[in-house]
Amino acid sequence: MAIDQETDMADAEIDDFLGDHETGVLSLARTDDPYAIPISYGYDDDERVFYMRLVSTPESEKRAFLESSPAARLVVYDERDSTYRSVIATGQLEDISPSELTPDQIAQYGEAKRPLFEIWAQGKEELDIELYRLDPDSLEGRRTEVDREE
Repeated sequence: MAIDQETDMADAEIDDFLGDHETGVLSLARTDDPYAIPISYGYDDDERVFYMRLVSTPESEKRAFLESSPAARLVVYDERDSTYRSVIATGQLEDISPSELTPDQIAQYGEAKRPLFEIWAQGKEELDIELYRLDPDSLEGRRTEVDREE
């Protein structure tokens, strides 16, 4: 398998791609420690920002990372036939208080899938559910065509 062609995605293609998808991998970093988790998101293509609802327990590693205001990178990707596409957004996560949300932001959180509480060992009342916004400093997409005949 050889790379036949690799191209950057235009802004409109990035926006369409992100609007068609709803999950990605969020990576957080502080000092030399990395942390990555699968997440679902809502995407506002007018503002070009992401909205996510993150669930953790008070003593979890995720909570420790989120409280440290880490650098964030969100990767959304797919593979169809002989084409790989990926978009990478980098920036800082911003914790949003529900009382500060606008109606448009509420709609974006509605597009992020709700966490399934059944997968947690703790009861729902023991979970911290926080709303975050990622307004990327950079947002880049790439399309790679692969020649599968070689």
